[in-house]
Amino acid sequence: MKKIFKYFGVLLSVALMGAVTACNPAEIEESADIGLGIKVFFPTKVVAGQPMTINGSGFSDVREIVFPDGVTVSSFELVSGDMIRVTAPSGISAAGGKLIVRTADDEAESRQELTLGSTAISGYSKQEGETVDGGEQITIFGKDLEFISRVELLDTDGNPLILEDEDFYRKGTSTVVFTVPKKTIFDGTFIGKVYTFDGREFSMPELTYVPAAEEGGHWETVETVIWANDGSAGEASWNGVYRFGLDGHDGNNECIATFPQEIWDRIKGETFYATLVGANPQVRITTGWWTDPMPDIQPGNELLVDNEDGTWKLTVDLSNAAFLNLLDDQHLLFTGSGYSVQELYFEEEIWVDGEEGSQEEVVWENAGAGAVSWNGTYRFGLDGHDGNNECITTFPQDVWDKLKTKTFYLLIESSNPQVRVTTGWWDPNWNVGDIQPGNERLTDNGDGTWTVEINLTDDGTFVAALDDRHLLFTGDRYTPLKIYFK
Repeated sequence: MKKIFKYFGVLLSVALMGAVTACNPAEIEESADIGLGIKVFFPTKVVAGQPMTINGSGFSDVREIVFPDGVTVSSFELVSGDMIRVTAPSGISAAGGKLIVRTADDEAESRQELTLGSTAISGYSKQEGETVDGGEQITIFGKDLEFISRVELLDTDGNPLILEDEDFYRKGTSTVVFTVPKKTIFDGTFIGKVYTFDGREFSMPELTYVPAAEEGGHWETVETVIWANDGSAGEASWNGVYRFGLDGHDGNNECIATFPQEIWDRIKGETFYATLVGANPQVRITTGWWTDPMPDIQPGNELLVDNEDGTWKLTVDLSNAAFLNLLDDQHLLFTGSGYSVQELYFEEEIWVDGEEGSQEEVVWENAGAGAVSWNGTYRFGLDGHDGNNECITTFPQDVWDKLKTKTFYLLIESSNPQVRVTTGWWDPNWNVGDIQPGNERLTDNGDGTWTVEINLTDDGTFVAALDDRHLLFTGDRYTPLKIYFK
């Protein structure tokens, strides 16, 4: 694991010390009367019709906003003395430039430059003539896709069906994913349309759409982990341990991890999540230079949810952060106190074939017991039938009866397992015999785990012995992870 927060030269040391001092937990209150000024605006790349937010100070008397090339807007929403919402006008200079806010007797210019975007679509995940099922996702590829405002399909009656941009799943600025409605989509072939904020229109491929059947699937939320703590990174204590960066932008090896461009763009533009471990976390999200931190997050904040198992779920959205455009060079930092970061991940809704009731019912999970090597570690019994305390766990009568009469599954970790199902007396063995790769009851999950499908009902002699002799998983070269029903 890379070491964090190295001071690498006198000048940089002084700069970093100054930045850390400025962000000390005992922060100095800023003066409320700091005059007219633009601190930051978002987004920094726009097209005509794009909603924008400008943050700064002294906005209560602002009469107009001047965009590059002198385009002046006097119609906007004054949210507060430090926030304005405005729609980008047409006619902005293609070369971009500064924003200006004006009162009757004063004006202020932004430090950032506004640039003009131009959406270009290079392709779709579905090609001309293909079929799309209701509930399926379609991906749009191209450039400056953040300006796509809606997709138009057809509903069951052949009328326009509008999918709004707030429901899109965006992967940076080069990929947009939308989900075709399950039941309200037109049953037939047509050409959909894609629109941008500035009124441009793009035609999709001609596709055949089929509404989802009444039964046969359900939506599930899945986690995509992009970084996991291997145990070597300790507690955040107003330090720089949890610093993350873009690949190629960590010249001083300060980051605990860096990400490729496509993941980094998602971090900056999408909601992602962190699992924290700690009794009372205080979280500050800022840059590696401690620039423009977001408001601290502590228990009681809706962004921090107690999982009631010693961990917390932190929701992170950087899309409106004042420091967003500084992240490439200054990195992303989680600091504060009273917690460690366990993992970072995205959540996605996916359509899963099969009834919702087919989700797993886990009846046992490994709490740290080691590998099987022709030993008796993984012995399971019926409650009240373990007088010698030999079992790793026992089950109540209803679960025990279900194990003896229904199909259940054993998830194991291994590269080349040999599984024997027997009793705690090693006699009798289940009549199926040893289960190894190639056996139809053993499925390689492709991630270092295997699933063993077990139904004991075809061996009455074996089942009859289980109450007193227990159920044992032995063999070689694997570690049981959990037992579950589907």
